[in-house]
Amino acid sequence: MPSRISFEELPELAAQFKLSFRSGHISLEDQRMVLLHAGALGLLRAELIETLGLDRARGVLTRMGYASGRRDAQMVRELMPEACDEDLMTLGPQLHSLEGIVNVTPIHFVIDVAAGRFYGEFSWEDSYEAEVHVETFGHYHAPVCWTQIGYASGYTSALMNNFIVFRETECVGQGDSRCKIEGKPLEDWGPEIQDNLRYFQPENVAEQIAELQNQVAHLRYSLDDEFTLGDMVGTSQAFRETGEIIHKAADSFVTVLLLGETGVGKEMYARAVHQLSPRASKPFVAVNCAAMPEELIESELFGVEKGAFTGAQRSRPGRFERADGGTLFLDEVGELSPSAQAKLLRVLQEGEFERLGDTRTRQVDVRLIAATNVELGQAVQEGRFRADLYYRLNIYPVVVPPLRERAEDIPLLVARFLDKYNARHGKRIAGITDRAIEALKNYDWPGNIRELENMIERGIIIVGNGDQIDIKDIFPNLSASAAAVPTTQTGAADPIGQGNVPISETPDTTGHDLVDRLLSETESLQDLESRLIERAVERAQGNLSQAARTLGMTRPQLAYRLKKHRG
Repeated sequence: MPSRISFEELPELAAQFKLSFRSGHISLEDQRMVLLHAGALGLLRAELIETLGLDRARGVLTRMGYASGRRDAQMVRELMPEACDEDLMTLGPQLHSLEGIVNVTPIHFVIDVAAGRFYGEFSWEDSYEAEVHVETFGHYHAPVCWTQIGYASGYTSALMNNFIVFRETECVGQGDSRCKIEGKPLEDWGPEIQDNLRYFQPENVAEQIAELQNQVAHLRYSLDDEFTLGDMVGTSQAFRETGEIIHKAADSFVTVLLLGETGVGKEMYARAVHQLSPRASKPFVAVNCAAMPEELIESELFGVEKGAFTGAQRSRPGRFERADGGTLFLDEVGELSPSAQAKLLRVLQEGEFERLGDTRTRQVDVRLIAATNVELGQAVQEGRFRADLYYRLNIYPVVVPPLRERAEDIPLLVARFLDKYNARHGKRIAGITDRAIEALKNYDWPGNIRELENMIERGIIIVGNGDQIDIKDIFPNLSASAAAVPTTQTGAADPIGQGNVPISETPDTTGHDLVDRLLSETESLQDLESRLIERAVERAQGNLSQAARTLGMTRPQLAYRLKKHRG
């Protein structure tokens, strides 16, 4: 049986271990070493396990040990260039002991570098790694000397110029009386070693974490039935005022009529009313009246009995029955047919209806929220909408502000859409440039939030990972010379040069004509400024945010000047 290795047999090795108190260096064969508390290494091990999980922590520690073993093998080759294979192999366990890792006793090993043959069994005593693992986590169900296994594999692989894999067959960390390892070339192992090999393969943990974050975000945004108030973001006064009105409506059962331009997010507000109301746990059913053929809208809303018309092969409930106890959202309610309007009025008044082709009256308890982007009052005057239904719907009107009145909310909306579509398209766009944000703030937004959302999705698709979205990515028709956000003839910002107001074909680029006319006036500069500001506010119909954009200033700046001029 081999004897215990001692440093006296190879004094050259211990002689290479040097401590310099003056310079603060510890070196072994001119390689700087670091003396650390075993307890500190144990804390690091615990944090790795808690942060990365046991499998990934094991991989990190195994690869760290593997790198250390290879460095030591290179060192002993330089220290003893004439040593035989057996002596070089013996130096590995000596170094492991000298470095305070573990006390190693060879049980049996065979090494022939030239022939590529290796097999070894070694016994470990006083393993620091098993000790700190048991102190922190208690006994584990598998071996835990991961750094030491990596070291043995790295050291022997460097000597053999071939991948030598060690595995721990006994371990104090799993309750055995000693630690024991066995090693041989990868090709000599059977299928039992395959699970150990993954710990030697580097993995990009940051990339995997980022991918997991993307998957979580994708799941969050793909749950279409789920809704949180966080889906609506904003800090503007218009947004806050609308939010307060919505909160008040949610506490009652009153019918809500949402008014506003197309794309302003009326369905989002309808969902907010539902989620804030006592009916939040009940169904929310949305219907786009404009998207359904006129001949089908009644059957969709009120249901149909089998045989009611050709193709009605079975009875089925309508949207009102499906929303019983909850909320029914009718978008584009102004597109309902006269017959559907009459039935809707009856449901609002009596809470009852009949399915198409049925004579039985059915009772429902539904909170109705309607929305339209047309002027229902005008439709009543033109005979296209029932006056009595209009008065029933118009009990609690809520005007949803257009995006051009919420310019300060655009950065928040952009951030939300970046998160959403980065996740949906598996991208990691770095963000959006400041000048692109400025262009978005100055745009007139005929399509409102829906248009902004589509622009950001387009930018994410076009831009590569790690890059920022710029003006050209969201305004594809904008020329390079127009990147400074041109304005229309009326002064409204038009970053793509093709807004609703035509641009003058022969502009006075110098502005001399305008200056000459102003100089001919007898008014002071202060009076001219006052007239200009008042006219901008008048053209914006009292909307200070829009007037400020026309004048090229911020809303607070405009408010200050108005206060100064008006006294």
